[in-house]
Amino acid sequence: MFQIDLTSRKPIYEQIMNQFKQLIIKEVLRADEQIPSVRELAKQLTINPNTIQKAYRELERHGYIYSIRGRGNFVSSTIRKVDEEKLDKLKQQVENSLSELIYLGIEKEELIALIEKTYSTIKGGNTND
Repeated sequence: MFQIDLTSRKPIYEQIMNQFKQLIIKEVLRADEQIPSVRELAKQLTINPNTIQKAYRELERHGYIYSIRGRGNFVSSTIRKVDEEKLDKLKQQVENSLSELIYLGIEKEELIALIEKTYSTIKGGNTND
């Protein structure tokens, strides 16, 4: 389920966070579904439980998961909006990439098709929602 790259410069807890985010965004993990316990995942990945705990703490802080004392951690049904600074930064990256694609000669229809394909791949289902 999870792939940890020990050679990556990205900290292990961030790798775990990003993989959980992707599973939640792609709805592989559904709202109110229980995720593995800290000990379970640490054992499965053979890494320190404190690393898993840090990833879970950050996921909870960002609103991707919630915890119930004595029961475990669960996927949130509504993800709180990511902080505006990060959102603005990502929008700027997309704008820069789109500008470069336009400069390289991609047509408007092709851009729209790319966006729709990406949205459909991530969210699944029909693009006419």
